[in-house]
Amino acid sequence: MTAVVLLYALPLVRSLASAFHGDDGLTVAHVVRAFTLYGRDVAFSIGVSLGALVLIAIASIAIAGYLTLGATRWAVRVLRWLYRWPLFIPFVVAGQLSRSFLSTNGMMNTVLIETGLLSAQSAQSFLDWRGLILTFAWKQIPFVTLLLAGAMAAVEPSHSEAARNLGAGRLRALFHIVLPQAAPTLWVGLILSLVAMLSVLSVPMMLIAGNPTMMTSMMAHRITYYGDYGVANALGLFSYALTAVTAWVYLRLTLARETQR
Repeated sequence: MTAVVLLYALPLVRSLASAFHGDDGLTVAHVVRAFTLYGRDVAFSIGVSLGALVLIAIASIAIAGYLTLGATRWAVRVLRWLYRWPLFIPFVVAGQLSRSFLSTNGMMNTVLIETGLLSAQSAQSFLDWRGLILTFAWKQIPFVTLLLAGAMAAVEPSHSEAARNLGAGRLRALFHIVLPQAAPTLWVGLILSLVAMLSVLSVPMMLIAGNPTMMTSMMAHRITYYGDYGVANALGLFSYALTAVTAWVYLRLTLARETQR
């Protein structure tokens, strides 16, 4: 409890106080200035996060569903061994890998050019919002898949077997039987992934050279070059708000499910 208070609760309270405290006492000037200067970065952060969450959800459902209902055993074993690797790669390494893979002369374009699928004149850099979405998704898919696969494995197998016996295919059994029972775990994984993406500094700084960019980069820039903790903490409020909205949606869905039971 002491660690939670010192490492999480106290910094949160101090950041909130700094966002609304000025030379003349309580003020909203920091929040107004943060939105005025960095409104595009806030919108950019929301768009990148939502795009990455969509990819994470789609890939996690597909991988976890095949691990649970897949009929080809060797494919399940290979997939179970392969999908976890990004779990052990730090975000800073993931950012460097993306720089080498997604740049104009990176590995992706080089392979496409060598195979004749892309001309050298058409090669373009993906070190922009697309690279951010792909990097965040690649890094977080194994984490969400691990949670979701465990939740799907905990679903009573007789439920999906009964659906299969009645003529339902694997996809129908996945989306109508297994996934609805594992959905709360999927939401938890997506919320935790959102928190991770909104708090990472290394990836946007390595992939995005200009503006707009993620809020974390602007917060670091504001503190490093201006020593302006008020505006930086005001930017953090937008991150808190986005995470809080996502958590609220999860709680509403959970309460709705409990009411239906």
